[in-house]
Amino acid sequence: MKLKATAIAVLTALPLLSVQAFANAPSAQDLEKKVFGSLFGEAYFTDIRKGQSAAWDNVDNGWGVGVELGYRLNETWGIRAEYARQSLDSLTQNSRVTGDRFGLDAMYHLANTNVYIVGGWKHFEHNVAFDALNVGVGYRYFVNESVALFVEGNRFRGISRGQWNDASIKLGASWIFGATPAAAPTPAPQPEPAPAPAPVVVDSDGDGVPDSQDRCPNTPAAHKVDAQGCTIYTEKMDRVGDVDIEVRFAFDSAVVSPEGRTEVNQLAAFMKRFPEAVVFIEGHASNIGSADYNMRLSERRAKAIADLLVAQGVETSRITSKGFGVTQPRVQGNTREAHRANQRIEAKVTATVKEPVLR
Repeated sequence: MKLKATAIAVLTALPLLSVQAFANAPSAQDLEKKVFGSLFGEAYFTDIRKGQSAAWDNVDNGWGVGVELGYRLNETWGIRAEYARQSLDSLTQNSRVTGDRFGLDAMYHLANTNVYIVGGWKHFEHNVAFDALNVGVGYRYFVNESVALFVEGNRFRGISRGQWNDASIKLGASWIFGATPAAAPTPAPQPEPAPAPAPVVVDSDGDGVPDSQDRCPNTPAAHKVDAQGCTIYTEKMDRVGDVDIEVRFAFDSAVVSPEGRTEVNQLAAFMKRFPEAVVFIEGHASNIGSADYNMRLSERRAKAIADLLVAQGVETSRITSKGFGVTQPRVQGNTREAHRANQRIEAKVTATVKEPVLR
């Protein structure tokens, strides 16, 4: 009973320890996201009812040693896993009762102190297995940025094999991995050197970039320039004049006439000279027959032109073909002239055009 009273006294006194030793501790921000490991010894005090029960092997107080591995989640919270090897006295046997204890704890660190509160679950493996919940309080004294000594008291409340109450006092040392090293002393301030004379900046073309950094001298005054003094351009797709073509087809036909092949060959030659150019081929049909049939006919006509361009060496990635059927007639009406005008393809060429950005 005298030992158990001592344990209770320690548990009560821990929160009242002076906070002056906190000056040795790293800041809570320095400990955040850090792993720590601990070694400890403990005095363990059993419930008096265990000593009076053969089911508990009549165990009495004892001692233990163990290890901890934990992680500081943030400035306030941490978690840890614990393992301890225990050796307890027996009131009826000559031999001691030994066993293992392991479990998990959550740790709450009080702001601006070295005091923390701990609570968790423990599993015991002695001659019998049993579980408990624990709550306690501890205090750390930091020897340096990476090493701390600690004392911690816990109360254990049985949640299996009846209700019982044990207690322990742990003494140990912790190592913080990845702790921030102590800051080096601040060197004495040196006298400031006298300011150097301001350099003379020359900007011959007046574009705002000194000649020493200007890679594009004599840029037009109206042009916006980059950090190297070169004109900034925007790029856009624009129609290329005098290269669009129109090929007529016979009624109900997707065969390209000799005259049409000549125009396609000229278009292919232009596109090979200007590799940035792309072409959009529109297929059309006259309004004779069903709309579905005319749509498929216009697609065949557009594809026939695209195939001729590919055969002339133009990359397929630069060619787009699409049939429009009778939806975009060149000439309205149902006359022979209107039908002849609408049996066609139109090839429209565009290219990337660079234009200077003006101030």
